[in-house]
Amino acid sequence: MNKLAICYYNGEGTKKNLKKSFNLYQKAAENGVKEAMFNLAICYENGEGTEKNLEKAFYWYQKSSEHGVKEAIFNLAICYKNGKGTEKDLEKAFYWYQIAAENGNKDAMNNLAICYEDGEGIEKNLDKAFYWYKKAVENENGNNYAMFNLAICYESGEGTEKNLKEAFYWYQKSAENVVEVAMFNLAVCYKNGEGTEKNLEKAFHWYQKAAENGNKDAMNNLAIFYK
Repeated sequence: MNKLAICYYNGEGTKKNLKKSFNLYQKAAENGVKEAMFNLAICYENGEGTEKNLEKAFYWYQKSSEHGVKEAIFNLAICYKNGKGTEKDLEKAFYWYQIAAENGNKDAMNNLAICYEDGEGIEKNLDKAFYWYKKAVENENGNNYAMFNLAICYESGEGTEKNLKEAFYWYQKSAENVVEVAMFNLAVCYKNGEGTEKNLEKAFHWYQKAAENGNKDAMNNLAIFYK
């Protein structure tokens, strides 16, 4: 039933029909199919095939999380973090981020690190923040924002020894993955020769890229080059 619902949802082998997809997800979820519980939550969250209902989305994320659906665990943490469909609860957000992170979710690792860095739902711990940022960038599917956050750690010496070369490396990796604030910081590195050789042409290039992606500081700095 869940597979048939997916066909209707994506229009695979049949005409796309979100209402039919929703009805099938609902029946499957009520019959204990954990993947359908997660898909049903998404329908409620986005108003697909039914009216948008964040409380019901939260309910089904919770049910599917209890059944071990990894994607649902991360989404449940987001609900608690932002108070979507439930009361905001940073301790519960931290709890579910931790489970998702331990299950290999790179986005959860980054968010867990932020919790440790800011002391949200847990006592502030910069060493653990650094640890989870580092975990979040491992392998090819590393979190782009964790790359930026890791660069900040190396630049400021928070949770690790200060290392401008490592900071430059991770700003570069993050910038190449279209994180606009990393583009700006990479430009600053090239402009000032921090962690790399000074190179005004490359600084200009990355200020330009950051400005094109909406970074206002980059727009201001770019104007200086034209004077």
